[in-house]
Amino acid sequence: MQKRLALSCMLICIVLMLTASIVAASGSKTYERKIILFDNKVKPEAQDALIRKYGYRLKHLHLINAAVAVLPSEAQTALAKSPGVIGIENDGIVVALGGKTIAESTQALPWGIDRINADLVWPVSIGSGVKVAVIDTGIDIAHPDLAANVKGGFNAINRKASANDDHGHGSHVAGIVAAVDNSIGVIGAAPKAELFAVKVLDKTGSGRISDVIEGLQWAVDNRIQVANMSLGTTTYSKALHKAVKNACSTGLIIVAAAGNNGPGLNTVNYPARFNEVIAVAATDENNLVTSFSSRGPEIDVAAPGSNIYSTFNNGGYATLNGTSMAAPHVTGAVALKLQINPELTPLQILEQLKRTASYLQNTTPEEQGSGLVDAAKLISAR
Repeated sequence: MQKRLALSCMLICIVLMLTASIVAASGSKTYERKIILFDNKVKPEAQDALIRKYGYRLKHLHLINAAVAVLPSEAQTALAKSPGVIGIENDGIVVALGGKTIAESTQALPWGIDRINADLVWPVSIGSGVKVAVIDTGIDIAHPDLAANVKGGFNAINRKASANDDHGHGSHVAGIVAAVDNSIGVIGAAPKAELFAVKVLDKTGSGRISDVIEGLQWAVDNRIQVANMSLGTTTYSKALHKAVKNACSTGLIIVAAAGNNGPGLNTVNYPARFNEVIAVAATDENNLVTSFSSRGPEIDVAAPGSNIYSTFNNGGYATLNGTSMAAPHVTGAVALKLQINPELTPLQILEQLKRTASYLQNTTPEEQGSGLVDAAKLISAR
């Protein structure tokens, strides 16, 4: 009996020693989440075979022929030198570009909708049938001021879950674009546009670049006409830029918040900083660019982004500040235009937005771009 007990104790000790050595060995490696960009000739199967030599794949990004993988840091140099690999970068973080200030629940025509003259356009266009993707934290799909216009969605974070908003930011953005014209709450700039919730940010308002790329892929696959991206990062991503260029080449119009890193110059965030994207700065009730609005030569136009009242999570309403709120005013104006001229390309829309904007006094081009968006002038532009 004593021999058996001693033998059992010895075996347990050996197992514990082996386990400790395995843990120590694995603990010595640092694993990182990366986006691996491949040459267009490298198929997904070949990508997987290569990645398995070094780590494991999480998902493919078909829009840019890339993969997201978890790799040990010491393997990245070797992988980068492999045939067909054209780049490796961090799967960085993007964040929502707005913050909550106060909450309320009264019927109103928000001042921003009035300021861009969206209501003057409604006799001829209300955005009917125009497909708008809100690439954000999702949308409160049961909200009484949004539900009638929400036509579908996609959750890039968890494909098995709905794109319902668990934060509030995306619902606020959606209301600025297309809150229903009814007897409650607020009215959006394009009150009959079709909203699609593309959830790429989590309940904290942050997400991965790879999820944003998947959101763009979904928008392209589902023939979305205009995408609102009230999110950003201060770090350049070759993968994100490639995704934006590929998406725009299909005809997708992308409107993005410039960022809330003002008042310093050269502070515009990505993706707004990309040439293919319509970059939007934020103004206040006095037609002044807000102090928080990012500045730089990449700014295309400006729109209301201070004390903006709109829909929020759980059927509520809130007032928020941020370029996140400015961008959907422009998205709504674009939706009004697309009802009348659905054939317009991203470049044509950008040119008309800039040509019809109202230039603001005592404000530089680096702050406002071509000026405050005017939906009424945009509609009549040729």
